[in-house]
Amino acid sequence: MPKIIDYFIDRNKFSSYTPANMANTKSAIKRIRRITKQTAVNKARKSRYKNSLKKMNLLIEGKKKTEALKFLPKLNSELMKIAKTGIIKKQNASRNVSRITKKIASI
Repeated sequence: MPKIIDYFIDRNKFSSYTPANMANTKSAIKRIRRITKQTAVNKARKSRYKNSLKKMNLLIEGKKKTEALKFLPKLNSELMKIAKTGIIKKQNASRNVSRITKKIASI
């Protein structure tokens, strides 16, 4: 008699997301899915924030005061958006703006 092979496919193993081994309930698996999406969003926001800081620092190092002054409101709004979402603290954002403003003034 031929051996019967079980072809059952585990949905957790071959799905678009891989839940952690400790998630036992349906809600925990959904939560992990949500967290992974939110992590991607947060990483994108943080990289935008870091890139804008780098751009401002390049303008300051290049002694381009007028361009830096034009970019300052955009940077400030970017930092406040990031602080509002909780990726960085509000004090951190305001401290960065303050230091950058001092650097621009010293050019």
